Amino acid sequence: MQTVFSGPLARLIGGGLLGLLAACAHANDLEIHGSNTIGAELAPALVAGYLKERNAASIRIQETRRENEKRVTASLSGKPFEARIEAHGSSTGFTGLNGGSAQIAAASRPAKDKEVALLASRADLRSPQSEHVVAIDGLAILVHPDNALSQLDKTTLAQIFAGQISNWQVLGGPDRPIHVYARDDRSGTWDTFRHLVLGSDYSLTDSARRYESNDQLSDDVSQDPAGIGFAGLASVRDSKVLAIADGGSAALLPSRLNVATEDYPLSRRLFMYSLGADDTPVTADFLDFVQSRKGQEIVQQTGYISQNIQAVEDDRGDSVPATLNSLTRDYQRLSVNFRFAEGRTKLDNKAQRDLDRLKRFLQSHHADGRDLMLIGYADKQSNELRAQMISELRALSVKKALRKEQDINVEAYTGYGHYAPVGSSGGEAGANRNGRVEVWFRQR
Repeated sequence: MQTVFSGPLARLIGGGLLGLLAACAHANDLEIHGSNTIGAELAPALVAGYLKERNAASIRIQETRRENEKRVTASLSGKPFEARIEAHGSSTGFTGLNGGSAQIAAASRPAKDKEVALLASRADLRSPQSEHVVAIDGLAILVHPDNALSQLDKTTLAQIFAGQISNWQVLGGPDRPIHVYARDDRSGTWDTFRHLVLGSDYSLTDSARRYESNDQLSDDVSQDPAGIGFAGLASVRDSKVLAIADGGSAALLPSRLNVATEDYPLSRRLFMYSLGADDTPVTADFLDFVQSRKGQEIVQQTGYISQNIQAVEDDRGDSVPATLNSLTRDYQRLSVNFRFAEGRTKLDNKAQRDLDRLKRFLQSHHADGRDLMLIGYADKQSNELRAQMISELRALSVKKALRKEQDINVEAYTGYGHYAPVGSSGGEAGANRNGRVEVWFRQR
């Protein structure tokens, strides 16, 4: 005999039960799991800012009994509200999102292919609905304040962290062994460093001291004259920061402009991933706030680089060719570069949102597209003509997107070929770093 269910019970058995179980898995109004870089200070500050913007009362950020976990409580619309942030590493965020214990996975690097596959039946993590760039950060290379060194190239940096260069004397310093400090294996900060610096050619030295916390790592480096380590910009604290060069590019410090435009070789994006169409109303509302001007102001206040666009002084100095200086003489650089998801013309998820941010910038300055100039760049090509064509095509793609999506008509655009690179050339990394479009603003 076959039992047939109908009505509410049928809906429960047919799929509602899964939703009920997922809802029970997180009793809090908002659960954010993942990156310590995001979870230590940024996520709690964003949640508190969101609650303040929604007129909540009695907002409190509290430590819990577990290390690297916090809760934010408030009274929202007359009802208790609680958010929990568990900051145990980027990989744990995707586990929580998949298991239903979290609505947001915080990650200090892009989702890996295996994480995208893990959640493929529930969301496309690479879609604009699920992938949210919340801030720009730079991996700061830290040494003791008394260290005389001022800059390193990425290859030398890799050799230091691999233990191939193990004494400061090799770098012009005193005869002193180098002490390496690094984040732990669960950290998105470590994943980013491993990807951007070590790559497939180097492995971290076994003598490295490993940390779950950015702040603790930085504090220990600042007390060790032989130390060198890496952390997010918000955790520089009392350590000294080195300028970094990539390939033939100039050595750059992680300044606001260099990090915001992602020209700094160790720039990285900080992400929050969600289920997109299946986000709870609170999750969707919170993520909208994070992308707003007020949300991005909190990002800046917390020590990271906001995505709010500003006109800033170009601080690249002598590394800028004279012809480029002449071209931009009457303009100011804007703190945004447009980059591409694939090929040469498709804007990535951040760039899609930057179109709207650029419109807001123009409105706030009572300006329009006539006040902008777009300059495209290409990675190293076989000849100058090909590089010039690619760079102009990129600038034209941004011009078309601004007109189609934001009704902004930009008249001035050009390409600068494969000159003024910001990274080593070749391969996917070279195309992504050097293939970009700068935005310049002229005040009338």
